[in-house]
Amino acid sequence: MIGIYLITLVFAGIGMFVQWRLKSKFQQYSEIGLANGLSGREIAEKMLRDNGIYDVRIISVEGQLTDHYNPSDKTVNLSPDVYYGRSASAAAVASHECGHAVQHARAYSMLEFRSAMVPVLSIANNFMPIALMIGMMLLYSTGNKLVLTIGVAMFALATLFSFITLPVEFDASRRALAWMSERNIVTQREHEMAKDALWWAAMTYVAAALGMLAQLLYYMSLLSGGRRSDD
Repeated sequence: MIGIYLITLVFAGIGMFVQWRLKSKFQQYSEIGLANGLSGREIAEKMLRDNGIYDVRIISVEGQLTDHYNPSDKTVNLSPDVYYGRSASAAAVASHECGHAVQHARAYSMLEFRSAMVPVLSIANNFMPIALMIGMMLLYSTGNKLVLTIGVAMFALATLFSFITLPVEFDASRRALAWMSERNIVTQREHEMAKDALWWAAMTYVAAALGMLAQLLYYMSLLSGGRRSDD
């Protein structure tokens, strides 16, 4: 089992670096005020209106980088730093989350596919850790692959979900940056800062997806190799 621990450790380190870089970028850009003086809430309201969306609420939620769009109740949830902030980072996050609202309103296929997977994935996630742990114990002790196969199948579903998330996130950022540029919400310099911040935000999803893929390949190698005693 040393292999899976090593893979997890390596990608956990990568994830921590990306998260640190993301936080440092947002902190850096949050100290630079927008030329237009708009807050994240005002920018979100304007982007929704410009896209003909009037049934989505913008609310403030506690925490840092807790911003998200909830399609079930149609709310754009912004952390205080973004909701009240008047910086390049606030503009980037607010418009990105509204990008998800636009995806929802336009029935963006990847978002719909991702949303359809959520109920199944929620059930699978409840049993997956147990199935993987017991499955590996049985594989090493008896060579039986059934339970591990079930666990790996659920892990594969979670991995697929993480990769489907990538185009959803990149598309939301693309919509956000294009809108800010078209509507002159930000200057060219502010646009570059917003683009950089959103890129690092996207990298957190990329790192997570690659980490899950690496673990999935490891589990699959165990199944294809049968009982092993050299790990």
